[in-house]
Amino acid sequence: MQQQAIGKFRWTICALIFFATTINYLDRAVISLLKSDLEKQFSWTESDYSNIVIVFQLCYAIGLLFAGRLIDKAGTKIGYAVSIFAWSIAAICHAFVNSTFGFGAVRGFLGITEAGNFPSAIKTVAEWFPKKERAFATGIFNSGTNIGAIVAPLTVPLIAAKLGWQWAFILTGAIGFIWFVLWIAFYEIPARHKRLSKEEYDYIHSDTDEVKVSDEVAGTGKISWFKLLGFKQTWVFVLGKFLTDPIWWFYLFWLPAFLKAQYGLTGTAVAMPVALVYTMSTFGSIIGGWLPLYFIKKGWAVFRARKTSMFIYALFALPVVFAQLLGSVNMWLEVIIIGVATSGHQAWSANIFTTVSDMFPKKAVGSVTGIGGMAGALGGILIAKLAGALFDHYKALGSIETGYYIMFFVCGFGYLIAWLLMHLLSPKMKRAEV
Repeated sequence: MQQQAIGKFRWTICALIFFATTINYLDRAVISLLKSDLEKQFSWTESDYSNIVIVFQLCYAIGLLFAGRLIDKAGTKIGYAVSIFAWSIAAICHAFVNSTFGFGAVRGFLGITEAGNFPSAIKTVAEWFPKKERAFATGIFNSGTNIGAIVAPLTVPLIAAKLGWQWAFILTGAIGFIWFVLWIAFYEIPARHKRLSKEEYDYIHSDTDEVKVSDEVAGTGKISWFKLLGFKQTWVFVLGKFLTDPIWWFYLFWLPAFLKAQYGLTGTAVAMPVALVYTMSTFGSIIGGWLPLYFIKKGWAVFRARKTSMFIYALFALPVVFAQLLGSVNMWLEVIIIGVATSGHQAWSANIFTTVSDMFPKKAVGSVTGIGGMAGALGGILIAKLAGALFDHYKALGSIETGYYIMFFVCGFGYLIAWLLMHLLSPKMKRAEV
């Protein structure tokens, strides 16, 4: 069947969730770029900042658990729309607080509401793409995390310098309302979408037995968390997220601070190094989705293509252990090495998300994604607490760089450990009989 005859409307849907994911990461990255300004205004220590990060992550973890259930029950159209509308309000609210406690409160609000993005996005991909294209589609929408992280350093310091830090939160937060209108106008599940051809609908379901319209309709097939936790397949995803998500959180919230500690960069000076790291990550995300598709087209089994790709991506993280040593030669060499590591994470992320739809029916995808996302956020809390304590300790000793060396060591080996545990739990990633 020729691609032209099949149709391409599913990629319009992919573009929408890419846009939402870009906004999601733009909104959460703003605070890291304003850290120096906010530290001066509110007299924050490293532990104060890490505690604010922890509040976000704890609320994000709780939100993910319930967001997955909401998405499975209410459906992607309503669930996604409610989530982005609420987190846009939360992002704007940052501009109107005037205390450390206030920042903790609004970060918690942001965490709970932003939790709806990934369960919604993964479920949308499961609804709109055949298995063989899901990792590629996930890699494309997941690259929005990098675009958001690129746009942030290029715009936030400039807005803060020209208009004040409050306007950085207001203007970035307001973008979500634009997406809300587009989503309501363009989105519906495949079985109900008037712009989807029968040929494309059949192609979407061409490599799965889940072709019943009832499987796509919101609110069907409710499955308890306890039942899902009884499957090894759930723990494959949970452990993978718990061990690797925190590494991305660390890069997101501490990379600007690291560049300040190591090279004295602040304000607009951090824009280019941070933007380069996340530009590299964008390619990692897209290639991460393409490689297993290439293997599958070569005749490999889905599980083999997925696991081989993830092992390769885990190796990309290892050089970050030596980033600071090589950084003594040239700052940009260090930035590139960190970019390689974040590229590896994004490639890994595109595939670990897809393991859920590989191993579970659509009716359980949102819930399992939420459980695993919660585990990743809880891991993020641990790494934030560790980072804050390490940096305060070594700052007092006059060698904060040592704290970063320890953290980069953790970041370098986390993926290989996760891959090994996932492989031992489910060597062939068999489908769960839910």
